[in-house]
Amino acid sequence: MKFLVLWHFDLSRLNPDVTRAILKMPDYAKKLGNKLECRYHVIGSHGGAWIYKVESNEELDRLLAMSPVYNYAIYQVLALAEMTDPETVTGKP
Repeated sequence: MKFLVLWHFDLSRLNPDVTRAILKMPDYAKKLGNKLECRYHVIGSHGGAWIYKVESNEELDRLLAMSPVYNYAIYQVLALAEMTDPETVTGKP
């Protein structure tokens, strides 16, 4: 299962604790290994877009909860489906 996780910060809540958490994100990404397919900075936003490849919703929840910015960021989680042809999305031949 793949998920696109968009996360950003409410600028009014930025403080030294948030800054320390943000600085820990590169190390957190390395620890995820092959669970993190790619990560991007969203231009003009204070956050990112990461694609996770996991076995279950529960695994994703656990990985997000381990993120240093978990308690500070606002998340949007979107499930992704391969779109090589219409059948992969609809499930109909």
